[in-house]
Amino acid sequence: MSRFRRLLRWTLIAASAAIVLGVLAVATLYFVVSARLPDVQTLRDVEMQEPLYVYASDGSLMALFGETRRYPVRIEEVPERIKQAFIAIEDNRFYEHHGVDYRGVARAIWLLATTDDQRVPGGSTITQQVARQFFLSSEYSYTRKLAEMLLAMKMERELSKDEIFQLYLNKSFFGNRAYGIAAAAEFYYGKTLDDLTLDEVATLASIPKFPSSGNPVTNPERARIRRDYVLQRMRELGFIPEADERLAQAAEMHARPHERPVETYAPYVAEMVRQEMIARYGGDVLTRGYHVTTTIDPDAQLAADRSLRDGLLTYDRRHGYTKPEQQFELADGDDAAAAASHLRGIPAQAGLLPAVVLRSGGGTVDAVLADGSTLTLDAASSRWTNRAPSALVARGDMIRVRRIETASKSAREGEAAPPPAISWQLAQVPRAQAALVSMEYETGALRALVGGFSFAGQKFNRATQARRQPGSSFKPFIYAAAFERGFNPASVVADAPVVFRMRRGQEWRPQNDDGKFVGPMRLREALVRSRNLVSVRLLDTIGVDYARRYISHFGFDESELPPNLSISLGTPSLTIMEITRGYAAFANGGSRITPWFIDEVRDRDGSVIFKEQPALACRGCGADGRAATSANTYVVDGFNLGPTQAPAPAVKAPDDEAGAAAAAPAPRDPDAPVAPRAIDERVAYQLVSMMRDVVSRGTGAAARVLEREDIGGKTGSTNEHRDAWFAGFGGNLVTTVWVGRDDNRSLGYREYGGRSALPIWIDYMRVALEGQPIAPNLPPAGMTQVAVSASGRLLPGGTGGLLEYIKNEDLERMAADVYDSYEDTMPGEEAFDIF
Repeated sequence: MSRFRRLLRWTLIAASAAIVLGVLAVATLYFVVSARLPDVQTLRDVEMQEPLYVYASDGSLMALFGETRRYPVRIEEVPERIKQAFIAIEDNRFYEHHGVDYRGVARAIWLLATTDDQRVPGGSTITQQVARQFFLSSEYSYTRKLAEMLLAMKMERELSKDEIFQLYLNKSFFGNRAYGIAAAAEFYYGKTLDDLTLDEVATLASIPKFPSSGNPVTNPERARIRRDYVLQRMRELGFIPEADERLAQAAEMHARPHERPVETYAPYVAEMVRQEMIARYGGDVLTRGYHVTTTIDPDAQLAADRSLRDGLLTYDRRHGYTKPEQQFELADGDDAAAAASHLRGIPAQAGLLPAVVLRSGGGTVDAVLADGSTLTLDAASSRWTNRAPSALVARGDMIRVRRIETASKSAREGEAAPPPAISWQLAQVPRAQAALVSMEYETGALRALVGGFSFAGQKFNRATQARRQPGSSFKPFIYAAAFERGFNPASVVADAPVVFRMRRGQEWRPQNDDGKFVGPMRLREALVRSRNLVSVRLLDTIGVDYARRYISHFGFDESELPPNLSISLGTPSLTIMEITRGYAAFANGGSRITPWFIDEVRDRDGSVIFKEQPALACRGCGADGRAATSANTYVVDGFNLGPTQAPAPAVKAPDDEAGAAAAAPAPRDPDAPVAPRAIDERVAYQLVSMMRDVVSRGTGAAARVLEREDIGGKTGSTNEHRDAWFAGFGGNLVTTVWVGRDDNRSLGYREYGGRSALPIWIDYMRVALEGQPIAPNLPPAGMTQVAVSASGRLLPGGTGGLLEYIKNEDLERMAADVYDSYEDTMPGEEAFDIF
């Protein structure tokens, strides 16, 4: 054998061995990699990360929670032009290959062999990109590339092209926390997919290649170049004519950030929903696409927010301008842009915009807003301070300004209405804070809640988290406890000085707000006039331990009620929500409802996974929640909660059909859960009647402006005017407003509940009760109407004098009490020992 032939034979043997070894190596690698490939069938049930959606009761958006913007769409909902744009730029043979485009792979190999680049474009189909997005890392290696190709082929065998394309369009990242084509269209253009123009479609298709550095907001020029290339490819593939290409390429880049608009502004409630959803469903609730519908009434919520904001601004103006929030050092040459840079990160609060003073003098001030625009404040802008703005602030001060729009005079017929006149007003963030809670007293459904002047300024929710002393607004609970012990609205208690000696020799001398004493007076009058000493004597008579146990039936924790006589003056530290819940028991006839605000929860597919079924108040029901069937009385925890059945006293029928409809009780679902009874329905009736008098002729008389006879409530103030309250009801709502300072300092001289809190309550209820029928207050079973004298003496025959409804079992005791007349002289100071 010649030398050449031997060399050829060994060369063929070596080549064959190399081929066999290569095939074995590839086969081994294939089986090793393919064995580790995930099950692509899981992609059929994959759950894309979606935010948590929160809605008001009418379906309007309240909030979106989550780091990811994504609104998955079905492939059938994607316009053909959008599909064409992505195919043109990403994978023009998508509907022809089987997961791997061998032409693209060959091109990538050629570039690797002929260039020094370690990473080259091409070779990755849309299917391969989906495989990488869902199952693989971003590591750049031959093993990962092989796994990607194998997985892509496996996906093509088990999924349809449209299923793969849908996954790609919903999974791809478009920058600025936008994932998926629908979220990208909304963020960059504020549009749905159907409304996008051709140049916008091409721009969006160009983003996934460079989502962070090449999106049209971060780098519009780079995005324009990519957009024009997408349009060129669409024309080359016959998707669009040349004329459309030129027209779209001539369009200016106009993308800008668009956040999904919040239609109902209720940030404190939205945060309550977020926390409750995490507690119920876990920490990943913000990525699972839940849709939560709340009980919030959009109109009531808007009224609550406005009334609280305006009430605090009005309060703050009564006490004058204080000083700028802070001071910035401005160099002599600093212009508006330099000054505005100091405002980064400082939010507007309830319409009060931050601004930096550039110039102050001559009675006027020039200031710059966060966007760099400037404005001038003249004497009219600070008229409420009685001083010129230049006398209040200096260059470099950070101030607050409020934009005022004044409607222009009506245009002539046929002419367009002129735009409103714009002016600016010097303002300041109020020193006080406030909270408002409003709910349906029959169901406990929350209709409006505001936890402070500005959520942007401070996220602390004073409606649910702040614990404050309710002052005199707590007195109705004391009176209810006394009525359980046999007192009634006509009972007489002395408004006279009293001193209590404590164990360590100290003395407590409670006082009335006005420092005066009236003498013996009926309890109805004592509540109307909010006499402190009557409440103290009343509590001392019935016993503190008894009262604490009874009042806990309203839903208060007994441990929160101090074990001493001070609770008669409202010293417990309670939340605004707790007070509102307590007052609901008066308004609904004695039931203890549970406040709630999440009505329904749906998953990403629209299936209902939670539907609230609240326990409803039931007038005439016993303590066990069942309708009355016998003449027995219910006793719970030692308290008689009233008769289960007795003929209701005759009442005058309404004069018209509308009145009859208003007086008729609303039908209730017989299968609905029934709220437990808190107090005797007859006691609730008596307190409602007395609190209506508080409004008609007492400390809440300002609420008469609402011109509704069903309005009732109670003002509240604490020592040194640290807290101001008004809690009350009307229509189908119970509402509480609190005003105070976070540092617990005084609100100021004569800042009583009727002055600080009641105006907010009135402004809110004026809107919330619009169209609501007048709520009746009909005496329940087991009561008798009697006539009493001004001194509380029972008059024979039931005629003349003042009319009161008394519990039947109290009539005998009342008949034994004789009050001939008020004393002519004030009783002396009485002394009691407290142990």
